[in-house]
Amino acid sequence: MTAHHRVAEARELGFKLLDVTKRMSEDFDAIAVSLGLTPLQARTVLEMDAPSPMRALAESMGCDASNVTGLADRLERLGIIERVPGTDRRVKLLALTERGIELREELARMVAEGSTVMARLDRSERAALDQLLDKLLG
Repeated sequence: MTAHHRVAEARELGFKLLDVTKRMSEDFDAIAVSLGLTPLQARTVLEMDAPSPMRALAESMGCDASNVTGLADRLERLGIIERVPGTDRRVKLLALTERGIELREELARMVAEGSTVMARLDRSERAALDQLLDKLLG
């Protein structure tokens, strides 16, 4: 294989990977909107599996803690999260409400069923993709 062919192959594979990523992001965004959430709100709900301080949530989402305050305020107004006392009285934790837990389960189900990867690949193809991605990322 010539260098020109290798460059063309690398370019084509790179664009395909970017397209798959873009489709998955679009899938997620559409699911979030269908549930009345912004994509960031939906991602936050999925990240919250246990009560946690805002700082920990910010770290897991890769953003500044100051950004989480406004996000938490909006989710609290929607009845999805609540602020609860932690073991240290100075730190409030964010926790999903009952409505938030139900929403998280529905969101997770819809993402699992509606994402490009899950919808278009069978179990063995997804396992093969997982191994290939691990190899690329490892």
